[in-house]
Amino acid sequence: MRTPLGNLPARQHLPVTDAGPTAGTPVLDVVIPVYNEEDDLGTCVRRLHAHLSGTFPYPFRITVADNASTDLTPAVAKSLADELPEVVSVRLEQKGRGRALRTVWTASEAPVLAYMDVDLSTDLNALLPLVAPLISGHSDLAIGSRLARSSRVVRGAKREFISRAYNLILRGSLAARFSDAQCGFKAIRGDVAQRLLPMVEDTGWFFDTEMLVLAERAGLRIHEVPVDWVDDPDSSVDLVRTASDDLRGVWRVGRALATGQLALDRLRRPFGDDPRDRELSGVPAGLARQLVGFCVIGVLSTLVYLALFSLFRAGTGSQVANALALLLSALGNTAANRRLTFGVRGRDRAMRHQAQGLVVFAIGLALTSGSLAALHTATAAPSHGSELAVLVAANLAATVLRFLLFRAWVFPEPSPEPSPEQSPEPSPTSDRSAR
Repeated sequence: MRTPLGNLPARQHLPVTDAGPTAGTPVLDVVIPVYNEEDDLGTCVRRLHAHLSGTFPYPFRITVADNASTDLTPAVAKSLADELPEVVSVRLEQKGRGRALRTVWTASEAPVLAYMDVDLSTDLNALLPLVAPLISGHSDLAIGSRLARSSRVVRGAKREFISRAYNLILRGSLAARFSDAQCGFKAIRGDVAQRLLPMVEDTGWFFDTEMLVLAERAGLRIHEVPVDWVDDPDSSVDLVRTASDDLRGVWRVGRALATGQLALDRLRRPFGDDPRDRELSGVPAGLARQLVGFCVIGVLSTLVYLALFSLFRAGTGSQVANALALLLSALGNTAANRRLTFGVRGRDRAMRHQAQGLVVFAIGLALTSGSLAALHTATAAPSHGSELAVLVAANLAATVLRFLLFRAWVFPEPSPEPSPEQSPEPSPTSDRSAR
């Protein structure tokens, strides 16, 4: 399944010709979102500019994104833009870090986009390692991590506890695998941002987390850089309000992912060059990927089936227990394969798919019931372990048949529609007959 926004080309190293001294387009655009930072803005921007001028081998730009400041921050930003040729300022009339990043990143023509907090808590020596995997084409996004083993962090116990608790929540609720969602030190390739940012709804502090979760679920590669980080004791961030907004964001994104409202597929990467999407000689398109998903779901549903059979067997006969267990596990198996293995989203034809799945279930029931009947014919009083062994063997045969029927009948691949340029032109004979 592909997103309606289109597919990214394969990642490639940015051409070295872009690094020439006369190149007009910066390779890196670093955004600094600010709100009422008149005291620290000048020092931080000059420090960042000096670091990039001395160490970064490509043209760069620093964009100060003012989030509706009410102090002298706009004047300071304008003064910096006049003083330093690589610095520009953008004024937004609404607050929100996510809104600032989305506005600037969407409008930027730079192939690599980054942002960092104005306090520069992260050591700037991590900036080149952060963006290098994006320049080389190795990764799609990059984040600084304060929770990596080799990171060196100085901050209070309260912030440490909140940060680690928040990341545990993300791992438990959204199955996130990245280690640090809220470190103000991230980068993204420009072509990825154009496709990904329209899917991100949040405009505040949760923007980072939502972007990373969607990117990870879409199969994008996220590179993590251990950083040295020193807490800013004068930070004006409202921790309670931010935590509350983040938890609401976790609930919203989790619900959207659970209900299939987002056009993302865990098993088939809709962005770029996933090796799992490459065509193999003699193998139908998508077969290898579908087999992986089907096998994982099959193992889980078999375990559920055996547990249900053992539960029902305690109070009824083996045939009735088998039928009930197989029916319940078949309903769940069809729903899981519909969404995860074959990428069918939404409620369209859901009842039809379940009805077809019940037909497949009937075939599996015949195989397993027949195997049980044969066992009881051969042995007057077989043990419970013997029944389970026979059912496992029968289910293996039923599973192979189920996959073939799912792929060819229940969830067949749609026939590709010919593009306009591939449409056959009318032959001269047919043209004359039409006249």
